[in-house]
Amino acid sequence: MTNLVSSGDKRERLVAAARTLIHEQGVHPTTLAEVAQRANVPPGNVYYYFKAKEDLVRAVVDDYVGQADSMLAELDRLRTPASRLKSLTRGWLDVADTVADHGCPVGGLCAELSRCDGPLSDAGVQILGRITDWAAAQFRLLGRRDAKDLAFTLMSGIQGSALLANTFHDATIMSRQARYLEKWIDSLTA
Repeated sequence: MTNLVSSGDKRERLVAAARTLIHEQGVHPTTLAEVAQRANVPPGNVYYYFKAKEDLVRAVVDDYVGQADSMLAELDRLRTPASRLKSLTRGWLDVADTVADHGCPVGGLCAELSRCDGPLSDAGVQILGRITDWAAAQFRLLGRRDAKDLAFTLMSGIQGSALLANTFHDATIMSRQARYLEKWIDSLTA
């Protein structure tokens, strides 16, 4: 029996492999040949889907943006802005062990892209900007005039704890910070 793999499946596997490799070793050291090998796709096929490495990195960013949009849509189902914000904070705990080992996949990528020249330099803003803008909207729903500043404080707490968890190889730093941020959110609604 022949194993038929759709072209969409190959492209998805390439993007998933690129995400993993970029998270583990960064954008610059990751090669298209490594991505092809990790995705179990012939190296020549990579160029059918992505003309250059930059196109593949853009696809990874778009994938993260799509995941962020899905996550935020799911959070929007919660009843109150405070419960949405606290759930966002707790959501990072699902990847705390991975973050302790390799750093935050989103934060690391955004930081690396911000140092690039060209069209990818602002790509990280699309990911973290989307989440920060959503958080600011939640703080506005809580009646806060300083909503944007509060959103930056929240994201700084989340991303800062991710950096520290990776630096010290201690996932519990993120869980302690999440508890602190939840209490902070409650204090803003009191």
